[in-house]
Amino acid sequence: MALTGTCLTPVNEMENNKIRQNKPPKGKGRPKGAKNKTTALLKDAVLIAAGNAGNDEGLVGYLTAQAILNPGPFMALLGKVLPMQITGDPDAPVQMVIKWQSGKL
Repeated sequence: MALTGTCLTPVNEMENNKIRQNKPPKGKGRPKGAKNKTTALLKDAVLIAAGNAGNDEGLVGYLTAQAILNPGPFMALLGKVLPMQITGDPDAPVQMVIKWQSGKL
């Protein structure tokens, strides 16, 4: 290193080039909007497992059982799945009917 004014600056350009060569080139990597393969595989596995747990009724049967056995977590899931805002034709408004079955399966 050589002393330049009051600060030290590297003299060996090879060291600078090596540092720059280790950086990945810009623009490489996953394209925008591309899904993570691991996340997609995990999601598929969870859906298959839930479908299997629902026996003959599949995923719907499993979710129905969870709505009865674990209503708190199911309602949290329902809140994430339902759209935040439902709009319809002013002359024929959207109606939502929710039925709650008491008791256990």
